[in-house]
Amino acid sequence: MGNPHVLIIPYPVQGHVIPLMELAQCLVKHGFQITFVNTEVTHKRVVNAMAEKDILGDQIHLISIPDGLETWEDRNVPGKLTEAISRTMPEKLEELIQETNRSEDRKITCIIADQSLGWAMEVGNKLGIKRAAFLPAAAALLVLGFSIPKLIDDGIINSNGTPIKNQLIQLSPTMPAMNTTNFVWARVGNLTMQKIIFEVMVQNNKAVKLAEWLICNSTYDLEPGAFTLAPEILPIGPLLASNRLGNSAGNFWPKDSTCLNWLDQQPACSVIYVAFGSFTVFNPTQFQELALGLELTNRPFLWVVRPDVTEGTNDAYPEGFLDRVATRGQMVGWAPQQKVLSHPSVACFLSHCGWNSTMEGVSNGVPFLCWPYFADQFINQSYICDVWKVGLRFEQDERRIITQGEIKNKVEQLLGDTTLKARALDMKETTISSVREGGSSYQNFNNFIEWMKAQTSSSCCVQA
Repeated sequence: MGNPHVLIIPYPVQGHVIPLMELAQCLVKHGFQITFVNTEVTHKRVVNAMAEKDILGDQIHLISIPDGLETWEDRNVPGKLTEAISRTMPEKLEELIQETNRSEDRKITCIIADQSLGWAMEVGNKLGIKRAAFLPAAAALLVLGFSIPKLIDDGIINSNGTPIKNQLIQLSPTMPAMNTTNFVWARVGNLTMQKIIFEVMVQNNKAVKLAEWLICNSTYDLEPGAFTLAPEILPIGPLLASNRLGNSAGNFWPKDSTCLNWLDQQPACSVIYVAFGSFTVFNPTQFQELALGLELTNRPFLWVVRPDVTEGTNDAYPEGFLDRVATRGQMVGWAPQQKVLSHPSVACFLSHCGWNSTMEGVSNGVPFLCWPYFADQFINQSYICDVWKVGLRFEQDERRIITQGEIKNKVEQLLGDTTLKARALDMKETTISSVREGGSSYQNFNNFIEWMKAQTSSSCCVQA
């Protein structure tokens, strides 16, 4: 038998694909061969977005299986996507593994599946393959999921996950306070979608018990309370390409690296970096307020504006805006975010608070302006603003709009706060030290590597 062969399967959205692709690249450095399984649509997007086609080398084999959906719109609705892949993909994954394992020197020795794909653990268990679940989000999110039975017993939510009343809860003193209306399943749209996501989380709580390892993209220092409550979760993060001095893969859009040249022309600690991830969509009023707020700051800004970031029209900028900001505003469709955040000209990160973005900002000592959109982003905002104290949140007006004046004021408040910046730099050092030799994430990852290699050795002995 050759090198250990690991099958990796992410939930098919960008914020899950990127960290699992990073994990795959780390494993290759340790002699593993990888089969990376995306849905057909995700596979096409990832391949098309890769500027350097050889970035993954010949040890990562990209493959796809169908997700069971017909329309593009349904793929942007988390509940519908989750329901369809749970119905369609387990059988397809089982067929793929059985086909692969017909080759003696290519037998899959371990499955690493996104924790939100509990059924993948069931497939691995059925086929007698070693299993690890990977959480690409904060450990606090999984601890919240584990707490569902107690939340029901305590009368905080009903059996469908609906909060009984609007209140703040804290699962442990060192974890962020959570508003019940911001529970991850309550922030995905309508009640039907909420019920689907809630039920999947309950099912995943059971399925994850089939995993022999439960690893996550975090560190003990960032979330001590969560890891105390759930010591079975082992942090191996932050998983960032910059930590291994490589390039990231798994983006859904081609990265516009010309913005790095633009950043080179800006003064140190002057640029507001604005990026809202792959899901956030603005109504035209909010989009215009954001644009005018950035203009009001009178500071240089780099703004990632996806083609689908606004509802309806693509011509959403305020009249004359592009001309007025031409000398200090740079808009791109997608950015090489890790390289942007490590650039000395970046002063702050106006972010949707996705966990990958949170890890990247924290690892570069960049303070945050928090604008969460849905799901776990509200937990992450609480970490940033209330626990770590390295960022500020925006307040909405009576129309639920974040106004241009609020944006200008919070930018000035953040950039005038030297204590907050100092905390961000301290947190950078603490976070990065976890993945250096001797750090806790480094040690957890090495133990995980040794376990997977042992599975290969034992399977060789069995075959002999």
